[in-house]
Amino acid sequence: MLPNERYSMQKIGLFFGSFNPIHIGHIAIAGYMKEFSDLDQVWFVVSPQNPLKKKDNLLNDRDRLYLAGLATAGNDGLKASDIEFGRPAPSYTIDTMALLKEKYPKNKFVLVMGEDNLYTLHKWKNAVELVSQFPVYVYPRPDAVKTTNELLEEILKKASVKWVKAPLMEISGTFIRNGIKRGKNMSYYLHPAVWKYIVEMHFYE
Repeated sequence: MLPNERYSMQKIGLFFGSFNPIHIGHIAIAGYMKEFSDLDQVWFVVSPQNPLKKKDNLLNDRDRLYLAGLATAGNDGLKASDIEFGRPAPSYTIDTMALLKEKYPKNKFVLVMGEDNLYTLHKWKNAVELVSQFPVYVYPRPDAVKTTNELLEEILKKASVKWVKAPLMEISGTFIRNGIKRGKNMSYYLHPAVWKYIVEMHFYE
């Protein structure tokens, strides 16, 4: 389900995540990035396994990808990508970016991340190399905390960071999963097609 080659020669924002499940917070942020920055598209890069997160309560890879596809169906500005599927887990962003550059040499790629993730870059594989090659577009997160770390400061000095004042979003996958487990109606926080499929498949119950 990689976005089609016809989208070449564009500036693409890559929004990495587990999307467990993808919710309206993700869509709102990606949509804001697409409409209020210089990005032509935003691709949701569904990660089979984030090396910094546990795999507990993680829905099957293909199911999460399918839900991301449902949430972005019919939207030319937002796409779901399976670029990290079929590759060794856990997934490292620097390796995925190299693969994307090879597959789409005419595109310019940008990393899209929350403020909280920005402050974990010192834990990422080859982070200095990563930020030296790709700009980083950051949206605010209310729970973001920056700790004192020399390596992080070195990385941030080398990074080309663009702050995008997207709406603050406190919705999380954990909140949605816990609500479903408790039998709550969580349709308010999900694309209708995503909610319908989750209910039909009894996900997160």
